Amino acid sequence: MIYPSIRVLSVAIACILPLAGISVSRAHAAEPFDQFPIAVACEYKGLYQIFYLTRLEADGVATYVNPSKLAGTISVGGTAKALGEPIGGSCLGKTLEQLRASGQILDLKR
Repeated sequence: MIYPSIRVLSVAIACILPLAGISVSRAHAAEPFDQFPIAVACEYKGLYQIFYLTRLEADGVATYVNPSKLAGTISVGGTAKALGEPIGGSCLGKTLEQLRASGQILDLKR
């Protein structure tokens, strides 16, 4: 089940990215970004939040942030970790594969 707020946010992201000049097609995407989703949906204490990709470092660590300024990191072979305040949630400790399997990944690939 897709929650209405997730659907609205994913539509908004899909509309904003082309306007910002960011290509989301596989043919134009930089290879490092092919391995990371544009956003991740996480639940913490009954609140569902979207964390969007903000940075990909040279060492392969991706940083995700939400509008409330909560942030986390993940690498291709690692698990999701919170930055700053150590809170729990449905994303922490999961790999990218586990997040995909649980339906928490929001990709904009065709």
